Amino acid sequence: MNKEKKPSGLVLLRRFLPYFKKHWRIMALDLFCASLTTVCELVLPLIVRKITDAASSETIALTASLILRCGALYLILRIIDTAANYYMASVGHIMGAKIETDMRNDFFGHLQKLSFSYYDNTKVGTLMSRITNDLFDVTEFAHHCPEEFFIAGIKIICSFAILCTMSVPLTLIIFSVIPVMILLLSYFNNKMRAGFKESRAQVGLLNSQVEDSLLGIRVVKSFANEKVEEEKFNKGNGKFLDIKAKVYRIMAAFQSSTRLFDGLMYIIVVVAGAFFMLNSSITPADYIAYLMFVTTLLTSIRRIVEFAEQFQRGLTGIERFIEVMDVEPEIKDAPNAVDISSIKGEIKFQNVSFSYESNNKKVLSHLNLSVSPGESVALVGPSGGGKTTLCSLIPRFYDVTDGEILIDGQNIKTLTMKSLRSHIGVVAQDVYLFSGSIKENIAYGKQDATDSEIRQAAKLAGADEFISALPDGYDTYVGERGVKLSGGQKQRISIARVFLKDPPVLILDEATSALDNESERVVQSSLERLAKGRTCFTIAHRLTTIKNADRILVLTENGIEESGSHAELLQKGGIYSELYKMYSQN
Repeated sequence: MNKEKKPSGLVLLRRFLPYFKKHWRIMALDLFCASLTTVCELVLPLIVRKITDAASSETIALTASLILRCGALYLILRIIDTAANYYMASVGHIMGAKIETDMRNDFFGHLQKLSFSYYDNTKVGTLMSRITNDLFDVTEFAHHCPEEFFIAGIKIICSFAILCTMSVPLTLIIFSVIPVMILLLSYFNNKMRAGFKESRAQVGLLNSQVEDSLLGIRVVKSFANEKVEEEKFNKGNGKFLDIKAKVYRIMAAFQSSTRLFDGLMYIIVVVAGAFFMLNSSITPADYIAYLMFVTTLLTSIRRIVEFAEQFQRGLTGIERFIEVMDVEPEIKDAPNAVDISSIKGEIKFQNVSFSYESNNKKVLSHLNLSVSPGESVALVGPSGGGKTTLCSLIPRFYDVTDGEILIDGQNIKTLTMKSLRSHIGVVAQDVYLFSGSIKENIAYGKQDATDSEIRQAAKLAGADEFISALPDGYDTYVGERGVKLSGGQKQRISIARVFLKDPPVLILDEATSALDNESERVVQSSLERLAKGRTCFTIAHRLTTIKNADRILVLTENGIEESGSHAELLQKGGIYSELYKMYSQN
């Protein structure tokens, strides 16, 4: 559990301010409009005071002309107020949406940079909550926060200055209550912020649970475990309710305390103001003005109170945003990394060791391996021996703990990841197809591919025949994760996009292990065509699929225990021979 001290609101605001930089002109005009709407509110008590004072004057100074001039002034101010409010409600909100868009772009871009190890320990549903709900709250915060505090500041300062011209003692008595209110607000605000962060975290967990359950709905139904999933969800949903209830109790105490202070301020004005008027320290017109200014002040404070929940949601959203943005990618380009335009495919592992962060036990220890350009190398051995890990180190999905990996004599850490990975193709057991058409999924291997190139890649992968037989052909929608296609069809599409990429280095990670015999035969034929002339690493449990490999490596917890061709290893009668006999008997 992360026990680091949470950042203060000031720190969060400082981190958030750069997003205002692009929109400072809009913000400046928005605050100017806010000041205009505030002037309109502050002038009304003065107009009423002027009329009341004129009406109570011994000379009876109240005339039709004065009334009309005051009315015309207030009408003009209201027209200005309407125009200013329209700008604040439209352009101001659009500015908030633009800031949200900028933050979401930065957030998603940062997620693309994070290493596999981050996703190994982070739930996708939690990230989805942060990129949607949290940033939506930031939109409202970005627009309203400057406005509300700016308006409140103007009202408090101007009201104080105006009221001091009427009675300094009475003004000081009224404003002495405000610091106490602010302290109380700050206390409850901190409590609410902690509560909202906890509720956001729980929403992320709920999202992850829903996503997990719905993506695995076929497994759920096959085991008739709908009730189990409902109980799991109800438990998480109930916890969310408990958190929300705690937050709302804090909010209730917050708002009730504020109402109490509202009443105290009115009592002070009514009672103390009446005594000041009794002693002729203020006039009846001043007394009415005091009541109206206090109403204006309390309205402003209530707006801040009502905005407090939104304010805390916004701060929580910013905090959760920067928590992810502050995660440094474990794997990134070196400052002097260079692009590599072409490679032959010679790969060397020199004294390579590797261990995962969550487990200090070394998966690979001082491993040495040299693979020639165009050579086909198969990796076999028990689970946990490091076969997939070894292959994942080549495109730098993970970085070696010790030692180095060379491609054509260059340390892969000196190359940009984009150029390195552009020369490596991966076909995995768990095929991922994006929601879209077959054509779009194949073209993922080469974004600017023509229709003829896509079709040629599909033919090489043995996929053109079944694609052409579909009602919509290459425009067929594959469904989420390719759910509308069979395992063999999905695998051939994944092979087609690697054909389209045409990489000199190929990694086949148990690409046929999940297929039936007929699909395996078709896919294996496609893979053999794909591997031809490329440096190829094949991880396989079905040993019959690797008999033609140039070299077979038996990888165990002790490292590379055997190396040789299929015939050589059978003749040796070691681990590979035993594995092959076991497989042949099944």
